[in-house]
Amino acid sequence: MDGNGRWAKKRFLPRVAGHAQGVDRVRDIVEGCIERGIEYLTLFAFSSENWRRPQDEVTRLMELFVMALEREVTRMHRNGVCLKVVGDLGRFDTRLRELIAQGEQRTLENRRLTLTICANYGGRWDILNAVNNWRRDNPDAGEMTEEALAAYLTMPYAPEPDLFIRTGGEQRISNFLLWQLAYSELYFTDTLWPDFDAAALDLAIDSYRKRERRFGRTSEQLLER
Repeated sequence: MDGNGRWAKKRFLPRVAGHAQGVDRVRDIVEGCIERGIEYLTLFAFSSENWRRPQDEVTRLMELFVMALEREVTRMHRNGVCLKVVGDLGRFDTRLRELIAQGEQRTLENRRLTLTICANYGGRWDILNAVNNWRRDNPDAGEMTEEALAAYLTMPYAPEPDLFIRTGGEQRISNFLLWQLAYSELYFTDTLWPDFDAAALDLAIDSYRKRERRFGRTSEQLLER
């Protein structure tokens, strides 16, 4: 979800105004995904590299995270959304961790949409953490398999993403779900996140639908199936 700061700058507003608008956009896109029958949505809210931003901006981001949880969990539960937050959460303060745990517990049984928020997350951290945890639980095991490692990643409950969307004009993955995105379709748009509305979502989905997903196979092999 890229472009909050630039959205604010274009309007001569402080960066935090862009982040606040970005939080409101999350609500719209969650509802848009529900309306379109999408069952899994994963949002990269705060990367492990984002701690390098100015301290006042980081503080405001944490405050927005708390506010969003306090304000939105009831709405999520009413709409059948199951909330999950993944990442190295130990660096967050006690209040934020409590709200995350409460939100996840309250929405645990919902099945209409699984919304995963990646917070203090990095794809390399995810893989390294999975390897270390597997080795801890299997000290005498031989070689690790892909299936074994996948079970230790932060999102074993979700299928690998079909479509990766990055807003804001940058064309890179930026350490997001490095393992899980191996065969995802990539979609990059210049639209800034606070402007990424339902129509922009439909454009991304339409682009995805026009692609031929081969998963390493040739067109002839797909036809044979």
